[in-house]
Amino acid sequence: MASFIIEGGHRLKGEITPQGAKNEALEVIAATLLTAEPVRMTNIPNILDVNNLIRLMGDMGCLVTKNAPGDFTFQAKELNLEYLRSTKFLSRCSKLRGSVLLLGPLLARYGWAALAQPGGDKIGRRRLDTHFFGFKKLGAKFSHCVKQQTFEISADKLKGTYMLLDEASVTGTANIIMAAVLAEGATTIYNAACEPYIQQLCKMLNRMGAKISGIASNLLTIEGVKELQGTEHRILPDMIEIGSFIGMAALAGDGLTIKDVAYEELGIIPYSFSQLGIKMEHRGDDLYIPRQDHYEIETFIDGSFMTVADAPWPGLTPDLLSVLIVVATQAKGSVLFHQKMFESRLFFVDKLIEMGAQIILCDPHRAVVVGHDNAFTLRARRMTSPDIRAGIALLIAAMSAEGTSIIDNIEQIDRGYENIEERLNSLGANIKRTE
Repeated sequence: MASFIIEGGHRLKGEITPQGAKNEALEVIAATLLTAEPVRMTNIPNILDVNNLIRLMGDMGCLVTKNAPGDFTFQAKELNLEYLRSTKFLSRCSKLRGSVLLLGPLLARYGWAALAQPGGDKIGRRRLDTHFFGFKKLGAKFSHCVKQQTFEISADKLKGTYMLLDEASVTGTANIIMAAVLAEGATTIYNAACEPYIQQLCKMLNRMGAKISGIASNLLTIEGVKELQGTEHRILPDMIEIGSFIGMAALAGDGLTIKDVAYEELGIIPYSFSQLGIKMEHRGDDLYIPRQDHYEIETFIDGSFMTVADAPWPGLTPDLLSVLIVVATQAKGSVLFHQKMFESRLFFVDKLIEMGAQIILCDPHRAVVVGHDNAFTLRARRMTSPDIRAGIALLIAAMSAEGTSIIDNIEQIDRGYENIEERLNSLGANIKRTE
């Protein structure tokens, strides 16, 4: 297990460019299994989850060629279907949350797929019902071995249909889309997720020969085709990393420019930080965040208490609530954070409370933060990262704290952030990695 040793109080200054979007990368890389032709992809982030998926696909028989850093070509001409039935494959899937995205492409192209209960962040239950509901609506049969925690899905032929999803699951929507593009007839998905990741997946599939309409809405129509071709695709900058950098600049910045952010794809993220009083400037396709010695949480127009809640796109992504909570600890005023999607994601605030933050954890889904107005600096502590987003939030807190902090289990941070300590040290941070 690796750890970060963080000497707090060092201000960040300069320019930083976000990596490619992790969540989009997992989806579009899995989608290359839908064709026997080569698919070239650029701006792939060099992070643990994505690298593990690429290695897994290589072991499945997909030809993977690294053209340059972040530039790969995938060709799934012939897959080893026996390997997909092996305990080794299932064991590796159990350690990678993104492996669930292999189900849709494998079912569409080969009529069969199996998966172990996927791993990932320790943030509570993350059910797969929406994925299998969609597959069954398309005509697939599903079986679940409770003892071994494995799932199997099969179909002689997938047929298009209408479906209303019980939740706007991003990975569920992606999986159903990938299954439906090769199904017979038309599929309509209502209450579909419409995040930029899903939009990018649909645009790439259309360039491959799919017929998907309604992109960017929650009502998708997919006309099934017999086969898909190869294409080229560039992954968007990671909006979660951009939001993380905004948080770092707010708490520990001395003037930070985030380059090439694809501003129009950030949705409500800049506004959410502005609700906490964070000032920023939109310069072309860059974001400049000046030093924030004082910032004040807004109230609603009737003067009532500010509430920040996550919601499906175009609402606020739950992946940034952890960062926003840390930012609020040094604001003037109070705010209620409501995390609706995962029942364990707010438990990390106990570590912030130990650092001196004034936070009341009301229940697994709600926390009230009373800001210090920068009158009190957080104290350094030793902590453990429970998941990717809590890990980066704790890193931000440690950079702004007085003294030297240690964060253990940073493999969780590595799953979502590329060479994070090197990039932040180049801006003035003092972070050391130790095994």
